[in-house]
Amino acid sequence: MSDDYEIRRFAAAVKGEPGYPEAERWVTAVSFGFHESTRTAEHVAKSLETYRADRRILTGAYQKQDVAPRSLPADVPVATFGTLRKTLNIGFGRMLETQLVTAVTVRTSHRRRGLLRRMMSEDLALAKAEGVAMAALTASEGSIYGRFGYGVATFERTVKVDTTARFRLNHQPVGSVDVAEPKVLLDVAPEVFDRVHRLTPGSIGRQEWYRQLASGSIARDGKEDPAVKVALHYGPDGSVDGYVSYKFLGWDTEPHTMHVVDLVAATHGAYLELWQFLAAIDLVERITWEEAPLDDPLTFALADPRCIDSSDSRDMLWLRILDVVQALEARHYPVNGRLVLEVLDPLGLTAGTFALGASGGEAAVERVDSDPDLTLDVSALSSIFLGAVCPVTLTAAGRIREHRQGASLQARGLFAVERAAHCLTHF
Repeated sequence: MSDDYEIRRFAAAVKGEPGYPEAERWVTAVSFGFHESTRTAEHVAKSLETYRADRRILTGAYQKQDVAPRSLPADVPVATFGTLRKTLNIGFGRMLETQLVTAVTVRTSHRRRGLLRRMMSEDLALAKAEGVAMAALTASEGSIYGRFGYGVATFERTVKVDTTARFRLNHQPVGSVDVAEPKVLLDVAPEVFDRVHRLTPGSIGRQEWYRQLASGSIARDGKEDPAVKVALHYGPDGSVDGYVSYKFLGWDTEPHTMHVVDLVAATHGAYLELWQFLAAIDLVERITWEEAPLDDPLTFALADPRCIDSSDSRDMLWLRILDVVQALEARHYPVNGRLVLEVLDPLGLTAGTFALGASGGEAAVERVDSDPDLTLDVSALSSIFLGAVCPVTLTAAGRIREHRQGASLQARGLFAVERAAHCLTHF
């Protein structure tokens, strides 16, 4: 990176604290990078309150030389990079602390200066030095992060569900659904999500902003959203085990459509019964949801699965292993076996040959000097880590080299998880 820039890291600050002006300018740069409308001072303040609750670290690249006349001042970063730490469910209820990367921007006039590479490389090395074995992000562009060792690990899709007379579920309710005051989700949403998080491989612990969004307290524009409505699902014991936050898209939409803001269900019954509730709303003929799972029980519970019109799947969670031994030993393995992996790493953080020996669900992993069964980039290893990406498919794509016949199929069994991986949390 050019000596014309310096990198600064600082904690998110709230209004009234000494670091607030710097944090405010950082948020302004992020908004510019993602083509958002200029955030109001109130919106910035609310955003930074949620960042502070999540203990986010804000990183910026700043010009050291004189800036062009009348351009943005030097105290507004030309590149941004944010991080926070949450847990990742890696299957069978096991959690792994993970470095979440977010708010990555580089101003157009300052590209190709090595700014992103330096911020990313330094942050990943720092996280590894602090004992974190995994990093994660959700990508706005799919061609950027493979070169840093990230691989796609979960997928999602957008669905449009026909809720006319065609909608019939082969399901007998075991609980009940009722509407609630939206602000109840400020307390209820984290409790229900925690149950889902512990059950779902690929789930990332949620940031503060989600309960605000689901309750209508803060919409994406920073304002309160009075259009948000909420329904809770009560299980057989009377406890809340699911909720849906939703809003009507207006009478000028054809067909009349209700949009799901957030749908979280800790049981199979809660999931299907929340859909039954949505489908029964008067004067509405379609439900849309942008974060639906690919492997969706709703599809197979419907008498007519063609009620669901879905987009092609798209990548959601990208993972990047920072410590091969620590990450692989943290997992549960559903079958026994031994696999020798030669791992390549463009950043040099994890390169080496490792023997994975799984027995009784646990694994011992060690560096070895022997011939590998598979050779793969750390991005490919990160992709198969949650079982949502098949090693056999990556071998066919040339992303994995198989030195022992059947080793990719063996890896598929070793890296399987108990249910389909899905991440409900964008960041």
